[in-house]
Amino acid sequence: MSQIRPLIPLLVTAGILIGGNGLQGTYIALRGSYEGFSPSLIGMIGAGYSVGFAIGCIYVTRLLREIGHIRTFSAMAAIGASCSLAMSLIIDPTFWFLMRFIIGIAVASLFATVESWINAKVTNANRARTLSIYRLVDLGSVTAAQYMIPLAGIEGTVIFSIIAIAMTLSLVPISLADRSSPTPPEAIRFDLKAVWRISPLAVVGVVCVGLAMAAFRNIGPIYGEAIGMSITSIATFMSAGIIGGVVLQYPLGVYSDRLDRRTVILWTTIGSIITGAYLSFGAGTSETANIIGVFLFGAFSMPLYSLCSAHGNDYAKDGEHALVSAGLLFYWSVGATVGPLLASLLLEYYGPDVFFIYTSVIFAGFAVFTLRRMGTRPPVPPEERPRRFRALLRTSAYFNKLAAPPDKEDRR
Repeated sequence: MSQIRPLIPLLVTAGILIGGNGLQGTYIALRGSYEGFSPSLIGMIGAGYSVGFAIGCIYVTRLLREIGHIRTFSAMAAIGASCSLAMSLIIDPTFWFLMRFIIGIAVASLFATVESWINAKVTNANRARTLSIYRLVDLGSVTAAQYMIPLAGIEGTVIFSIIAIAMTLSLVPISLADRSSPTPPEAIRFDLKAVWRISPLAVVGVVCVGLAMAAFRNIGPIYGEAIGMSITSIATFMSAGIIGGVVLQYPLGVYSDRLDRRTVILWTTIGSIITGAYLSFGAGTSETANIIGVFLFGAFSMPLYSLCSAHGNDYAKDGEHALVSAGLLFYWSVGATVGPLLASLLLEYYGPDVFFIYTSVIFAGFAVFTLRRMGTRPPVPPEERPRRFRALLRTSAYFNKLAAPPDKEDRR
C-alpha cells in the first residue's frame, strides 16, 4: 500500500473526472430530449464532443511541454466547468454543439495530463496494482454517476452544476497532496498511415467500436426513453452495459493471448451481433429483457477495443507501440464522431427498434473484414508476441503506457 499511497491523489482526481464525464454523456442526451431536440440534433451534439476529443489528443502534448502539468490541468478544468455551466444558461443545439466540442478538447487534455502524471510516478513494482485500482475507479465512478440523474432530475441546472463542481473539485486532490513537477512527456507521434500499415484489422476494429459504442453512450438514453423506460431504469440500462463490458474483458484477453487473437475478435464480434439482434427483435419494451440484453451486449462489444489494440501491438516493432496506441485512439474518435450522427438519424426516422440493428450491421461488417484478414495474413505465434492483452480505457494514449511496461527503446 505504501507504493500506491503517493498515487492516491491522482487516482481520486481521475475518478472525479471519469464520473463527471460519464454523467454528462447520459444527461446531455436526456436533457436534449426533454428540451425538444430531435435525435439527430442530439447525435450532432454527441459528435461535437468526439471531434473535440480527437483534437485534444493531438495537441495536449504541446500544452504539457509548454506550460506543464498543473497549469494545463487547471486551465482545462476551468474551461470544461465553464462550458458545462454555460449549457444550463443557453438552451440551443448549436450552442450546445460548440460547448461539447470545447469540452471534448478539455476532457481529452485532462485525462492525458493526469495519466501522463501517473505514468511519471508509477514503477514496474506497483504498475499492476495501480492499473487494477484505476479500472475499479473507472467502473465505480461511471456507474454511480448514472444515478445522479434520477436523484436530481432532468430539468433545471442541478446536473450541469454537479458536472461543473466535479471538474472543479478534480483540482483539489493534486493541488493539495501532490507537489511533484513531472518532466513534460515527449510528443506523441501520429502517423496514421503507419498504423494502418501495421494492422488494418486493428484500425477497422476500433473505428467500428467507435461507430457502435459511441452511439450507445450518446444515443442509448434516447433509445431507453423511446421504449418507455423511466429515468431510473435508463440509468440502470446504461450502467448494465458498462458493467457487462468488464465481465468478459479478462477471460477474452486470456484466451486471445493463447490463440490466434483474430479468432477471439471474430467470436466476440459475433456475440455483439447476436446480442444486438436480441435487443432489436426479442427484448421489445420489457425493461428487464432490455437490461439483461444490454448487459450481454456490453460484455461482448466493449472488450473489442482492447482486443483490437492488442492485435495491433502484436505486429508492432519496438518503438512503435506508442505510435499504435495513439493512432488507434484517434481512429476510434473518428468512428465516435460519425456513430452518434448515424444512429440518431436512424432512430429519428425509423424508431428505437433500428438502434441495435445499426450496431449489429456495423459489427457484421467488421466480422466479414476479420474473416478476410484471417485469410490474408498469418497470425503472430503467442510466444512471439511482444505484449499480452491489457484492458484499456479510451481516455488518453498515456493509459496504454500505464497498462504495459514501456518498449525497450523507451527505457533508454
